[in-house]
Formats: sequence, C-alpha cells, structure tokens
Amino acid sequence: MNTRIRRVAVVVAGAAMAASLAACGSAKESGGGTSESSPGAAKGDAIKVGLLLPENQTARYEKFDQPLIEKKVKELTNGKGEVVYANAKQDATTQNSQVDTMITNKVDVLIVDAVDSKAIAGSVKKAKDAGIPVVAYDRLAEGPIDAYTSFDNEEVGKVQGKALLEALGDKAKAGQIVMMNGSVTDPNAALFKKGAHSELDGKVNIGKEYDTKEWKPENANANMEAAISALGKDKIVGVYSANDGMAGGIITALKSAGVSPLPPVTGQDAELAGVQRIVAGEQYMSVYKPYAPEAEAAAEMAVALAKGEKLDAIAKSKVDSPTTQGVPSLLIPVVSLTKANIKDTVVKDGVYTVDEICTDKYAAACAAAGLK
Repeated sequence: MNTRIRRVAVVVAGAAMAASLAACGSAKESGGGTSESSPGAAKGDAIKVGLLLPENQTARYEKFDQPLIEKKVKELTNGKGEVVYANAKQDATTQNSQVDTMITNKVDVLIVDAVDSKAIAGSVKKAKDAGIPVVAYDRLAEGPIDAYTSFDNEEVGKVQGKALLEALGDKAKAGQIVMMNGSVTDPNAALFKKGAHSELDGKVNIGKEYDTKEWKPENANANMEAAISALGKDKIVGVYSANDGMAGGIITALKSAGVSPLPPVTGQDAELAGVQRIVAGEQYMSVYKPYAPEAEAAAEMAVALAKGEKLDAIAKSKVDSPTTQGVPSLLIPVVSLTKANIKDTVVKDGVYTVDEICTDKYAAACAAAGLK
C-alpha cells in the first residue's frame, strides 16, 4: 500500500481494532430514534456482506471500490467472510430488486451506494426490518441507514471552484462560465454544486448551468453544445464540470465547435482518461479521492455491524440525512489533482503507473510534464 493512503488507512484500521476490542461481547446500542444502533446479531467471521454499487460507466467502482472492499472484508474476517456483489448499472429499480435478492439470500449486512438516494429508502427499510444493517457508501442514502462513509463532498465542490478561479486568474470575469453539475438523483451532486457555488458566486459570470441526467458524458456533451450555441464559443472562459466523465464530453463539444485554446475545465475522480487529458493540457484539474481509506472504512463498518459491535471508534462524526438523524459517519479528505502533482498523488499511491498514463499518444506531453 502506498505511503499516503497507508497513513489514512492505518488510522481507520486502528479505529476499527479499537472498536472491536471495546465492543467485544457487547449488546446493541440503543438508538433513541437516531441511527446509533448496531442491529447485526453477534457472529463469528463467517459473515456475508452484500455490496451494491450504482453503475459501471465510472471506472472507479469496479476497478477500485469493489476489489478494495472485498480485500478488506477478507482481511477482517480471517478469510472467512464473503462479499456478494451486484451493480445496478444506473437503474434505481434494478438496485431495489438487488436489495430484495440480498435479503432473500440472507446477507448479514449491506453496503449500498445508491443510484437514487430517495428511491432506495423503502429497500433500506426492508433490509432493516429483516435485521440486516445498512452502510451507505459514497452517497448518503435515505431510510434507516446505520452508518455512512464518503468524502467531504461539499469540500470537493470548493476544491473544484478554487482550482477554476486559480486557472482563470484575472480573466475570471472576462467572459462566461458554464457549470455542468451532476445528476439530481445523486445527493452528492447537490453538495458538489453547493461547494462550487460558495467559491464561484460573485467572482465569475455564470452564463449557463445544467444538472446532467445520470452523469452521462453524452448528456454533458449535448448540454455543452447548447451552451456554446447560446453563449458563443468565444465568450466561454471556463467550465465547471463535476466529474471527469462529463469533462470528456464537454471537451469533445468544445473541440468540435473549434474552441481554441480550450478554456480550463474541472473534473473529479482522477479517471485515467481525465489524468491523460490533464497531462495533455486539455483538462485543468480533477479531484483525487483516495478510494482505499473510504472502501476500507465501509468494510470495517459492515463487519462490525454484522458482528453486533459498536462503531464509536470507526465513525468519527455524525451526519443527518433527510430521513435519519445522527448517522455515524467517517468522511475522507480529498486532493486537487493538477499536472503539477500527478507524480506525487496517483502515481505515488499506485493508482496508475507512468506507463499506463504515458501511452504513445501522451509521450511528448508526459516528458514535458516530467513524468517520463
């Protein structure tokens, strides 16, 4: 494990060990109407963890989240734990059916990254009624969830907004900004938007703003084409894009319209294609989110809940969802990723090798960026 992620992961793992020692043989906590209880029955290591991820268009879920969670569950259960995995492929109805299947299969605990935070609420209640605790992963699901881990999502938007202002410099009000937010069904998107607006409002002119259906790059592409048509290609000085996938669609639209040089475009997730665009100077930045500590925290919460243990030493804070107050939570910090720190972040942390980033197409740009 890389040094930077290891530091965070050690803190999380140490917290989990303390929680395990403190909770050994303890009864359930009493919730008092909040999400403080640990409903899982006392169990040994042979536990079954249901893992429901929202989609497979974003590379992170099946490249990082799934294997990291599976690895940590095995580690925490001496190889006896099992992860049952399903991907909803961006369909909330499918995900609700997957919860039903997990309940039928008698999983001991669920980790759910909701496609639609509201639509999942009924299924979360079904799981709870069946005695299955639920960890909301990456997105704050509604319903009676027992724990939550994610990144500080409002801070993500602030990091993006600050980076865009930095890239614009004294040209911040020289033209129009386009804001390409994420899907309205994802509560994180609202937090990214809120954080970005807190940095950008009053400092830039926002010409067009969109909530992008299902986070799809092709929808961002269509929105950007509409913005270029409405504002004029020479009037757009910057683009706030909530993630890397959409940034790709946005940059394609800008290129197709003959916009040159490209304005600074933000992103998030440090996807390989996004990192390569940053190296090439097409995308200004991304937000690097160290997936290992988030995934490991989810696994630690899930195993503790399945064993009926408390989360006090794992969950360092509490958050409120629209339906549940005081959810035990752990929020992981994020990093602004630019050309200047690729080597010290995603390469150093082992997310990508230099060879993966610096294919023949990007060899010259990599050499100029000091990656080769």
